[in-house]
Amino acid sequence: MILQDLINELGRRLDYIVTNGRYQGVSGEVGFDGLWAAPEGGSIIVEVKTSDAYRVSLDTIIGYRAKSISQKLSPLETSVLIVVGRQDTGELEAQVRGSRHAWDIRLISAESLIKLLILKENSVDPDTDLKIRSILAPLEYTRLDRLVDVMFTAARDSSSIKDEIAITDEEEGALPELNIQASAGEIKEKVTGIWDFTEPRLLTAQRARIISTISEILSTKLIKQSRALFWDKDHKIRVVCTISKAHTRRPSHPYWYAHHPKWDVFLEGGESGFLVLGCMDLEWAFSIPIGEFHKIVDDLNVTENDKLKYWHIHI
Repeated sequence: MILQDLINELGRRLDYIVTNGRYQGVSGEVGFDGLWAAPEGGSIIVEVKTSDAYRVSLDTIIGYRAKSISQKLSPLETSVLIVVGRQDTGELEAQVRGSRHAWDIRLISAESLIKLLILKENSVDPDTDLKIRSILAPLEYTRLDRLVDVMFTAARDSSSIKDEIAITDEEEGALPELNIQASAGEIKEKVTGIWDFTEPRLLTAQRARIISTISEILSTKLIKQSRALFWDKDHKIRVVCTISKAHTRRPSHPYWYAHHPKWDVFLEGGESGFLVLGCMDLEWAFSIPIGEFHKIVDDLNVTENDKLKYWHIHI
């Protein structure tokens, strides 16, 4: 796989609709390496460079942008992202800063783009995905609020208090109310002896085994969209995989799950969707087509307040 293919695949994993370029100029056609259309609107012309050892023609790259807009391949809200396959980009940075196109071009290393993908794939809040994509387009930093908003949203999501105390009643919003002003260590100390925690790595390993099996059954490769959400490359087949340990204090229904409205939105966006309930101590999981789940959802208990809503599922 050449570097341009790899970078475009990263774009797809960040939920852009990606059009691969020709990677070499063809007379009469737009010569970009990739065109990434964001689901919330706006597009990015992507140019990939293995290094910044040679000066690039920024006028040529901006020409790709203008031609893409004129041919209605992309909207007016289109910027340029140069992806460099190394961290040392000083020469290219200086070239961009000193050009008349500085407000339309941004620069990122391939390594940092991968870090953004890892952050996105370990998120649980769709708003984090949007914030991550927003920093790849040019931002004006005289006022820092937007940058702080990006940092705060990502940090709140990826390093949330739920991760710190390694929940096992699974992931999004299913914990009892806690004093989140306390430190993670203090909260962990307070709940010791109340909840029995499973290590996150064991949850991750069990989920990976389940997704591997589901992929074989569906004859497709499922790609991680976020911590619990997966889809195929065309986004037509979608799976939510949530996991519970066995709760001995409830022997009649030892497995407990929280199902969230945003999961419904994700599953209904494809042609087929499955809610998969995994169990930490079992060698099988329960796969429910989302249409069948909707037939019983009104009979489930629900928790709802100003901050969140989820249905309770017991097995």
